[in-house]
Amino acid sequence: MTKDQKAADKALASSVSLRRIGRLFTPYRWPLAVVVAIIAASAVVGLASPFLLRAVIDTALPTQNVPLLAWLVGGMVGVAAVTAAFGVIQTWISTRVGQQVMHRLRTDVFSHLQRQSVAFFTRTRTGEVQSRITNDIGGMQSVVTDTATSIASNLTTVVATAVAMVALSWKLSLISLVVMPPAIYLTRKVAQMRREITQARQAELADLNVTIDEGLSIGGVLLTKTTGSGRNLVRRFTESSLRLVDLELRSSLAGRWRMASMSLIFAAIPAVIYLSAGLPATRGAMTIGTLIAFTSLQNTLFRPLMGLLNVGVTINSSLALFARIFEYLDLEVEITEPEHPVDIDPRQVRGEVRFEDVTFAYPGSETAAVAGVNLDVPAGTTLALVGETGSGKSTLASLVARLYDPTGGRLTIDGIDLRDLRLDDLAEIVGVVSQETYLMHASVRENLRHARPSATDADIEDAARAAQIHELISSLPQGYDTMVGSRGHRFSGGEKQRIAIARTLLRNPRVLVLDEATSALDTETERHMQQAFDELAAGRTTITIAHRLSTVRHADQIAVIDQGRVVESGTHETLVAEDGRYAALAS
Repeated sequence: MTKDQKAADKALASSVSLRRIGRLFTPYRWPLAVVVAIIAASAVVGLASPFLLRAVIDTALPTQNVPLLAWLVGGMVGVAAVTAAFGVIQTWISTRVGQQVMHRLRTDVFSHLQRQSVAFFTRTRTGEVQSRITNDIGGMQSVVTDTATSIASNLTTVVATAVAMVALSWKLSLISLVVMPPAIYLTRKVAQMRREITQARQAELADLNVTIDEGLSIGGVLLTKTTGSGRNLVRRFTESSLRLVDLELRSSLAGRWRMASMSLIFAAIPAVIYLSAGLPATRGAMTIGTLIAFTSLQNTLFRPLMGLLNVGVTINSSLALFARIFEYLDLEVEITEPEHPVDIDPRQVRGEVRFEDVTFAYPGSETAAVAGVNLDVPAGTTLALVGETGSGKSTLASLVARLYDPTGGRLTIDGIDLRDLRLDDLAEIVGVVSQETYLMHASVRENLRHARPSATDADIEDAARAAQIHELISSLPQGYDTMVGSRGHRFSGGEKQRIAIARTLLRNPRVLVLDEATSALDTETERHMQQAFDELAAGRTTITIAHRLSTVRHADQIAVIDQGRVVESGTHETLVAEDGRYAALAS
């Protein structure tokens, strides 16, 4: 991690508001109030033990009062039983609240990232995204689950114990509490150290996740095996893992010697108390029972006091985790739902598509990918976009599906700006089959039904027949229940593409965008697919992008794109007769 990245992470962590973290628990304020009440009651009940012990030593034992001794001993057992029961109830409620907060964080981050544009995922490493959701939120679990109750429990115990100690002997209390200022100072130092280490550790975990994703995905494995880069990848993983080991050790040992010093000081306090009680000036000032009860309380004070200070360390170090999560939650959604959406029935859409002076530039680019494009695609007709690689054809297709929004002009369907349509409605109207096919690690049936969960088996088979893939699927040992493998690598490129086509056709979109959808098919299969597309195009608006001009020669309209602009448009015959750019591509 570079110095600039470290500085950025440090600034990000320091900007996290504790108030914002506290708001995560606002919906659960009443369960937390119950927990606090239980903790307070448990602390008060627990404080009876030292006083019962004093009574046993100073009264019951010297006087041989067996009934009193029985009541006192029974009281001690009762106190232990009540505090144990309170502890079980408190743990159940606090853990439930913590897990609900964790669940909300996970789902909020996941759903918010689902709303991000394609541009976000093209500039962000996949392993980085996964690390934020799993490692960062997972690392926050102990903080979210235990912090609130730990603060309440330890604080209540510390206050109640301090009061009881003063009630027993205010002079000895001063000796016990003198350790507080150095304890707080050392704790703040430790907290700062751990926060910096946590930032570096989470960044290293993200890098490790990226290496795993790149090296163990099916695509990564194929690349490694065909390029002989396995050793380099293993070395990269090993070095990252070793750095993580060092960071984990530093995180565990950060400030341990300071904490050890505090433990030594607290352990020495009883010795000082015994010494004070035995001095001539204080001899006889207190009973043996009071002395033992006081040292018992002092020992009781150490655990919650250190726990309270450690909570501060944990919260401070976890700010780096919260910062990374809040950074994703604060990402601006580029493709948003309209404030006042147009109510339409997607099934009634005719499918007239119009590009009105459409201009678009990718984020960070000074050159427009498409500029001033004007095209009118009547409902039920076919538009073919042709041109050299990088001319802007796929960008125009992305705009139709609203993967991006135009930076200038507008794109309409049936006269309605796409930005005025609900995203779900638009997804139902526009179907896309791209040259990059993605299949999930699931059965063929599940992959197809992903596009339309309500589809019946008959609907799925009809779509597969239309895509010329039904016979192949039926011939498999498990038929439609055959697992496609990671990213569909069980099938050939052409077979995957036909499954993707069937998946899109299952939704029966009014506008179909084919971004080189037949690029992975052989000539014979492509011919059959083209026949299927010709049949399916009836009553449907189709926008086709293809390098093979033979697949688009029968389109109702052909637009030649060059450097993001429409330089020619017309039918195949008219464009060939004009002997321009299209004629040169067709020759």
